[in-house]
Amino acid sequence: MKTFTINNFIFSSRYRVWRHIAFWLANIIFIVLLYSPILGVWRSVIHNCIWLPPRFLYTYPLILWFIPKYLLKNKYVIFSFLAILWGIGGWLLNVYFRQYLFNPIQEFLNLPPIVQGSGQPGSYLVLVITATFASMIVVFKYWIKTQRQWMQAEKDKITAELQLLKAQVHPHFLFNTLNNIYSFSLENSPKTPGLILKLSSLLSYMLYDCKAEEVLLEKEVEIMKNYIDLEKERYGNKIEISWNIEGEIKDKYIAPLLLLPFLENAFKHGTSEQLEKPWLSVDMSVKQDVVRCKIANSKNEFVPLSKNGIGIQNVKKRLEFLYPGKYELKMNDEGNFFVVSLLVELKIKKNNPVISSHAKLQAAENDPL
Repeated sequence: MKTFTINNFIFSSRYRVWRHIAFWLANIIFIVLLYSPILGVWRSVIHNCIWLPPRFLYTYPLILWFIPKYLLKNKYVIFSFLAILWGIGGWLLNVYFRQYLFNPIQEFLNLPPIVQGSGQPGSYLVLVITATFASMIVVFKYWIKTQRQWMQAEKDKITAELQLLKAQVHPHFLFNTLNNIYSFSLENSPKTPGLILKLSSLLSYMLYDCKAEEVLLEKEVEIMKNYIDLEKERYGNKIEISWNIEGEIKDKYIAPLLLLPFLENAFKHGTSEQLEKPWLSVDMSVKQDVVRCKIANSKNEFVPLSKNGIGIQNVKKRLEFLYPGKYELKMNDEGNFFVVSLLVELKIKKNNPVISSHAKLQAAENDPL
């Protein structure tokens, strides 16, 4: 059984009838409060009940047809023309309803007539106000629905790009790592089981853990270490690597594959293209809910390191989407070395960190109210 929420009441078809009832009750109460100082409470209530049919007749064609078919489909000229005609039609509806139905009903109920002419502009104004409020609700719901669809589309796009990023990390890295493991296995090296375990952990992380919107920071750090260890076997003693972590990384969560692509970029486009002895340093610090990660690597000073590769662009988009205003990214090419500095506000431990990236937002129903 669905839990009642304001969101469900506004958008779910289950509450469609109740939404309409709530709207018209609110409309009656508002008009009664508006006119009771002039007509008195009970007579204002009676007038409202008598005028409900023309308000229905004037409001529903506008919100069921004119707005969905023309305004929300950007046919502004046609809508403006129809709105003018509808305004004239509303005045005629007001005049003829008053003359042929409202006044006879007042006589039948022995209600003293209102001052001649004073009711026509007032009742027409109420007609327009009612239709305007209903129209505003329709447009607001349409805007909310559009924003939700856009957010879901952006979420799906980010997810697709993350899958692409994982696919990009695999090929060249897997080829080199498997070659290393094969060489060690031929030599019956004791390093072979450890390398297989690290590669298995890395693949498991990319294939399964990264399906979550957030992962443990310590898991991302562990994968980065495994990645460095696997690459280090390929370089042997040809590369100098330093690794330093300060602060507590447990019980903190971060979006997956935010840090690893910069590390992968450093190896792929930096140290691998340097002729002399390459070096790489990773410095990370965690203070309260803020992590700072600095990755620096040597490079060929005549070969610029890519700042706009697909993987890096993907990370930039994800940072902007997932941590708006809560991150700072700097990438500097200093000639013979390259530095990436990333600051991100993390989240403390929560009950359910794994949230499906494909969780569907409840779509707005076609019913206007």
